[in-house]
Amino acid sequence: METNRFETFFDAIIAIIITVLVLKIPQPATPTLAGVLELHTIYIAYLISFMILYNIWYANHNLFQLVDNINNTCVWIYGIMTFFISLLPYFTIWLANNLYSIPAETMFGVIFIITHILYTLATREVYKSNPYNKSLQEQNYDSRINNLPMIVLIIGFILTYTVYRPGIYICCLISIILWILIGRIVRRTNNGN
Repeated sequence: METNRFETFFDAIIAIIITVLVLKIPQPATPTLAGVLELHTIYIAYLISFMILYNIWYANHNLFQLVDNINNTCVWIYGIMTFFISLLPYFTIWLANNLYSIPAETMFGVIFIITHILYTLATREVYKSNPYNKSLQEQNYDSRINNLPMIVLIIGFILTYTVYRPGIYICCLISIILWILIGRIVRRTNNGN
């Protein structure tokens, strides 16, 4: 499949999910700064979900500048990932409204983990489906460094189930920041070659 059509489709889906996500944020109870600050957990949960979606979009944008075609396996992996990221608005608000709920924390973390795994599989499949693409193969896609966000998420699960209920929430924030920083470091390293 040509990546132009796929990119357009995927970009539209991410834009719709972000729109739904922001529409799920309730208005403050009072039109004051205190009313706005009461919703801080919702804003942080929104920020985490927005950064997940934006990072996927940005990483895909950079990746698809290097390739013209992807195979059907890659399209299916992205399709499954689309299903899971479309659940982000629901689980984001559930978590934000129930910050100390283990089921809400767990589902938010599970969505993040599944998204991270599917994104990693999709990226590997793009590399595999373009073995003769010299500019793509020059990119250093080191899977070990890309696993750091997953390790942080696992720590979040351990924290949530042992000593600190919002552990997944906090570790999701740390994990997405790590995911973005790793992407920037990898791009900067590759552009320096």
